[in-house]
Formats: sequence, C-alpha cells, structure tokens
Amino acid sequence: VQLVESGGGLVQPGGSLRLSCAASGFTLSRYAMSWYRQAPGKEREFVARISSARGTNYADSVKGRFTISRDNAKNTVYLQMNILQSEDTAVYFCYTELGGNHYWGQGTQVTVAS
Repeated sequence: VQLVESGGGLVQPGGSLRLSCAASGFTLSRYAMSWYRQAPGKEREFVARISSARGTNYADSVKGRFTISRDNAKNTVYLQMNILQSEDTAVYFCYTELGGNHYWGQGTQVTVAS
C-alpha cells in the first residue's frame, strides 16, 4: 500500500489549491479515504473523509471551503481547498485504514502567506 500526496505549495490568503493523493497496492473504491493536517507545534488533526459510497464529512474549520472527492478509475483522492487562510498552513496527509492497518502518505506542505 502506498499513498503519495502532491499539489501543495505557497498560496496567498483567499487563494485555492487542489491536493491529490495517488493510491496504489489496494482497490481504492472499496475503502474510505481521509485527509489530515499537522501545523507546526500542533497535533495532527482530521480535515475531511470520503467513504466508499462517496459520503463526506469535514472538520468544522474547513466546512464550506474544502471539498474532498475521489476518482476510483484514477486511484486518486482530491482535496479542493478554497478561501485559504493562514490557519490552514500545515503539512497535509492522506490516510486510509485497511484491515485494521493504518496507512499514511509522506505529506505535502501547504503554506498560506501574503
């Protein structure tokens, strides 16, 4: 199982980014996928989750601004982030759980600054 994030970078406040998580080694369509983030000096926190049936839920801090989606044909999960704020600065991680095992990507840095 491998999860590889991409799409991070530096963006101004109010801007947008789309993160991608390319999955391999398992059948993506069968599993829920999540995004987490970790800001400097803080614990890793939940951002968004999408179920195998495409049901979604979000942290209150990103509701209405972030959208999680999946393309099973491309084995990829996305996180569209709009109206970015300085508080969104963090390393963003892709996550899944398969058979009781936890898998994380290496993370992609998102920095929101003017």
